[in-house]
Amino acid sequence: MDYFQMTAPCGLDCFNCHFYLANKDQESMAMVEKISDEYKIPVEAMLCKGCRSHNGQIPIQKQVLGEAHHCAAYECSQGKGFRFCADCDQFPCDNLHPYADKAGDLPHNIKVFNLCLIKKMGLERWAEHKATEVRKVYFTKPWTLM
Repeated sequence: MDYFQMTAPCGLDCFNCHFYLANKDQESMAMVEKISDEYKIPVEAMLCKGCRSHNGQIPIQKQVLGEAHHCAAYECSQGKGFRFCADCDQFPCDNLHPYADKAGDLPHNIKVFNLCLIKKMGLERWAEHKATEVRKVYFTKPWTLM
């Protein structure tokens, strides 16, 4: 797998996303179909090949937010010529700000953590040994003070 192509500049692991996995995984497709029914969004608009393949404008984003909406983190990193937001001397910036809205459903609050791990471990090692665990912990482990 081309982990660079399948990791967003903001640090999201596209290769672990149901909207990408549904292209070849029946369990993920079932989840996408359920979301499609619930939100009345066509399945075709939900299938994704990673934001780099869509020039930062993933299909569901265009469907829900319109053609004019663009991902600020993607556009900024591309404009500055950085592979990842963590390569920028402004990192972390407000383009990566975490939000409580939909935090239980969307992985966007793990971006900065992922970028730090990519910088520390390297893209391939992070992708193969840590990315799935980070997402799993985010969505399944209870919050605790260690």
